[in-house]
Amino acid sequence: MAELPETPLLDELEKGPWPSFVKEIKVAARHKEACRDLLGQLERSYREKIGHWKHGGIVGVLGYGGGVIGRYSDLPEDFPAISHFHTLRVNQPSGWFYTSEVLRKLCDMWEEHGSGLTNMHGSTGDIILLGTSTPELEPTFKGLTDLGFDLGGSGSDVRTPSCCVGPARCEWACYDTLKLTYDLTMSYQDELHRPMFPYKWKFKMAGCPNDCVASIARADMSIIGTWKDDIQQNDEEVKKYAEAGLDIQRDVVENCPGRCMSWDGEKLTIDNRFCRRCMHCINVMPKALAPGKERGATILIGSKAPIVEGALLSSVFIPFMNPDDPEEVAELKEIVEEIWDVWSEEGKNRERVGEFIQRVGMGNFLEAIGMEPVPEMVAHPRENPYVFYALDEEEEEDEDEDE
Repeated sequence: MAELPETPLLDELEKGPWPSFVKEIKVAARHKEACRDLLGQLERSYREKIGHWKHGGIVGVLGYGGGVIGRYSDLPEDFPAISHFHTLRVNQPSGWFYTSEVLRKLCDMWEEHGSGLTNMHGSTGDIILLGTSTPELEPTFKGLTDLGFDLGGSGSDVRTPSCCVGPARCEWACYDTLKLTYDLTMSYQDELHRPMFPYKWKFKMAGCPNDCVASIARADMSIIGTWKDDIQQNDEEVKKYAEAGLDIQRDVVENCPGRCMSWDGEKLTIDNRFCRRCMHCINVMPKALAPGKERGATILIGSKAPIVEGALLSSVFIPFMNPDDPEEVAELKEIVEEIWDVWSEEGKNRERVGEFIQRVGMGNFLEAIGMEPVPEMVAHPRENPYVFYALDEEEEEDEDEDE
């Protein structure tokens, strides 16, 4: 086995109870020169408190503008094996379902053409293949396609759509997240592989308000499962929870943000008119409560992490739709494409759609894409809404005649 460089600062990260990326790189470094040089450069960065990666140009595979993130060392003489250390984003299967056979083949392919280091998964959801040289990009891409994989999104394009496990493994799923993710992925291949927007666009599908993919904090369009009717309630199971020692008043009723529940010691009463669909009561008593039967999704828009501007959470855009209905999905796609047209025409470079809406105002944005405002678009109750209503010319003429 090859001798590893001395890394006293990185060694500190192996201490403690948590898994360490340093330990995993050291395992790979026993047979990969690139991983040995990576350890050396990381140690140098920790010691000098300077990141030694630079952007030295755009790289990719033939026909694609996204999917490969160019990365170069600014110390190529000292660490030649990572003078190029490009990252590939690979489009993951919906819900992150794999067979062990496919994972072994994927790892074997990456050992042959790259560093062998992976990140399962990136914040967008992709399989991340960390570190290869420019000459190995096309062979890696061929290896991926031979296994049935495609590159994901990077740069100013549609990023790889991702979702929770949905109805495949979760009883709370209010629509088929896997199906919609596949549909959007296949529909927007050009937008996914060829950057054409002011900045990135992310779809994330969450099957219920638990939002296990954190779509409300990270997706330009969050599609979060919900229901329109009453919470399904089994009073016998509620009693069993109480008899087993659950303090329903303290742990359920008093934690309800809508204050829509009451407990008299025998009967749990829910005023569903004020339910916020937060899932807390359902999570605490899953055998007694469940989402309603009239299920669908709320569409939200505009969240992002704090990169150029501060962090944004998604805002309600379409209060309710049925993502399992092909006609409603087709209507959603029309709205999405209208948004892209307006944002691409008027958006600034590296301006996410949420920042664009903040800059031009929700009212102007809705008018530009041809949508009518609805009450759910109000930012907070009893505060100024996003939308300021104005009389059109006909209404003004009618008022003048009345006077």
